[in-house]
Amino acid sequence: MFGGGSTTVKKELPKKAIADMRVQIEMLQKKAKHLETQIEEQTNIARKNVTTNKNLAKSALKRKKMHESNLEKITGQIDSLENNLLAIESANLNYETMKAMQQGAKAMKHIHGNMNIDKVDQTMDEIEEQITLGQEISNAISRPMGNEVDEDELLDELEQLEQETLEEKMVSVGKAPTGKLPSVGEPTKAKPIAQEEDDEEEELRKLQAEMAL
Repeated sequence: MFGGGSTTVKKELPKKAIADMRVQIEMLQKKAKHLETQIEEQTNIARKNVTTNKNLAKSALKRKKMHESNLEKITGQIDSLENNLLAIESANLNYETMKAMQQGAKAMKHIHGNMNIDKVDQTMDEIEEQITLGQEISNAISRPMGNEVDEDELLDELEQLEQETLEEKMVSVGKAPTGKLPSVGEPTKAKPIAQEEDDEEEELRKLQAEMAL
């Protein structure tokens, strides 16, 4: 318990020192500003009386010198305090940074306490094994069950349908044309037998091409 209190005091000490030094610097800066005003006033008094009242002008110059001497001392004090303040702030920042890094190192050590490369490799192997098992299960579930169709039977039925469709088209082609009948007395031109066979073969090739599509 007492140790914890001592740690708190040590932690707050730099902060208190920094705060006190800033207060002191601010007070000295106000004092320096007041001395600068006094110096300016004494300088004006000396200039005003340099020809009419030399004793008064001389006294003003003496007070001016005294104020300048004090101002020089205060300026030196301010410089020393500011340098010291920067040093303390830098040291405190380094301390806090190091403390944070130490806490991070402890946290990493705690996390890695129960871990080693063998356990990591074993875990990765187990994960890979489970992934493979999951894929096998998925493939097994997706496989169709029963009612398998014979591919040869399907091909035979398809070929039969194609043949029937071809025959129906050939029958429809052989029907009498429904176009305009020749007028009475107009001789009907009969196609040569060879020409008719060629036309039928051409029509048959067209049907076969359509069936292939």
